Amino acid sequence: MRHTEQVMESGDLLLVEQVEDGVLRLTLNDQTRRNALSDDMMRCLREALDRAASDTDVRVIVLAANGPAFCAGHDLKEITRARQSSDRGRAFFENTMASCSGLMQAIVNNPKPVIAEVGGVATAAGCQLVASCDLAYASPAAHFATPGVHIGLFCSTPMVALSRNVSNKAAMEMLLTGELIDAEQAAGIGLVNRVMSEDELSAYTTGIALTVASKSSMTLETGKKAFYRQLEMPLAEAYEYTSTIMVENLLKRDAEEGINAFIEKRPPQWSDD
Repeated sequence: MRHTEQVMESGDLLLVEQVEDGVLRLTLNDQTRRNALSDDMMRCLREALDRAASDTDVRVIVLAANGPAFCAGHDLKEITRARQSSDRGRAFFENTMASCSGLMQAIVNNPKPVIAEVGGVATAAGCQLVASCDLAYASPAAHFATPGVHIGLFCSTPMVALSRNVSNKAAMEMLLTGELIDAEQAAGIGLVNRVMSEDELSAYTTGIALTVASKSSMTLETGKKAFYRQLEMPLAEAYEYTSTIMVENLLKRDAEEGINAFIEKRPPQWSDD
């Protein structure tokens, strides 16, 4: 069951639903601008993510969108208007890129797993948004692109998230051609986990979210943080770091409870500690 917890301000750009059993659903709802990452949208998303990070009632976050576009990236009309300023938009561009980079890092650094539910087109920073999430599921209507080269603007910041999710050649093909790839291609290169029909997408994604939410939140936070940190380490350093994490994890109350429950063939009772 779901109930709407609250609707964000700024013209209902972002719908916020609290799904029972610890799943928070954030839905981009600026269909007239194809759910672009305008300043207002990025602010709403960042505020919702930051609240969720410290909310003990939230265990998993699902990021979805209304309309045919999941997210069209930055609002090019905002960018064009900013060029009228005396600095030709430099201050606005710097603030926009900083906000966007902060938003993507807020997803990666959020202690709660973030799952993208993609039922439409995700381009440029919208593709970056999907790539920044921990998991992603898509319908056949989903298509993905980093099309900046078409307008003389290389997708440099989307490249950061994209190149950390797919192979170098797959990333470079998307970045250099700017062409759309379909959902099956996105799954094939690892940009999304799985593709299912439009009718099944929301229920499937929610089911994955509920499965993840049933785990110890301490364990999820520990694992998510360690996963992203070790990715940037040399092999020996990664093993040293994760060995330390495993020792500290083994000493936690939930690890003791989980192991005892497994041995005793009973469901664990998590304390999230």
